Amino acid sequence: MAKTIQVRVDDQLKDSADLLFSSLGLDTSTAVRIFLIAAMEAGGIPFEVKRRIDSDLTIREAIARRKAGSRFYTIEDCIADIDEAIAEEVSHAEG
Repeated sequence: MAKTIQVRVDDQLKDSADLLFSSLGLDTSTAVRIFLIAAMEAGGIPFEVKRRIDSDLTIREAIARRKAGSRFYTIEDCIADIDEAIAEEVSHAEG
């Protein structure tokens, strides 16, 4: 028997993922299945997951920006926003 997984994601994220996976010859459902299989084989997340920064305050600032309307559609967008928050925190500390 097969089970269904439903995940709500932003329209733009879904469309971007569909395009990416299509360019790889996959559909999004197959890509998710590949991720789940790789996670089972790895015994966890099949790639390194780590905090990029040391400041919980900076993470909270990035989350606050997200809640204020900023949207992260790619990991690069998310990292750029966190990097910007770090730079602002550093300039406030130096200033």
